[in-house]
Amino acid sequence: MAYGLSKMVGGPILHLAFRPWVEGKQYVPENGAAILASNHLSIMDSVFLPLVLDRDVVFVAKQEYFTGTRPIDRLTARFMRSSGQLPVNRGNNRAAQEALDASLGVLKAGGLFGIYPEGTRSPDARLYRGRTGVAWLALTADVPVVPVAMINTERALPPGTRIPRPVKVGIRFGPPMTFEEYKGQAGKARARRAVTDQIVAAIGELSGQEYVPNYAPKRNADPDAGA
Repeated sequence: MAYGLSKMVGGPILHLAFRPWVEGKQYVPENGAAILASNHLSIMDSVFLPLVLDRDVVFVAKQEYFTGTRPIDRLTARFMRSSGQLPVNRGNNRAAQEALDASLGVLKAGGLFGIYPEGTRSPDARLYRGRTGVAWLALTADVPVVPVAMINTERALPPGTRIPRPVKVGIRFGPPMTFEEYKGQAGKARARRAVTDQIVAAIGELSGQEYVPNYAPKRNADPDAGA
């Protein structure tokens, strides 16, 4: 109920200010568990992606998203709390596993789970190498992965800025991906890497971003670094 209310109240404002366009929405299943694997250009990605869908989308978001004091931070925190997003402390490996376990719970309950395979926001709007948590989830839960490209969201709220800019943004969904050849191999590092690379390649085809075969640098001092 809170999720629907937040979209009802904030949705018209966001649609008016950013005029989001959507392609491939039919690829998102109307029911049942699935992973939405997206590039990550802005803190606003976690707002726009759920905004354009009829189903609830759950993200595991880092704790800092819920504790910021700037107006945009408070707005984001309010939306995330109302939409059931899961705060997690990313400070250690145990926290990372707890985040994956919580994500797995969402999928086992038949929900839509959103994840950013790059692991953090892109520092320069390029697409970086994916971390293999997305593959572990997909193979463990045995659910489809829908690749997603966020377009232009880095211009809506550039890093270091406090006030969103009214620019047109886009969300592009691709066909669901399944990985039958790697079924039951979630525990194998080679399988997780292969699946992750396929997912990131599909995201790149949708976004048109330049690909960087390295992990994106994490900016620990940046409170807007991606989940």
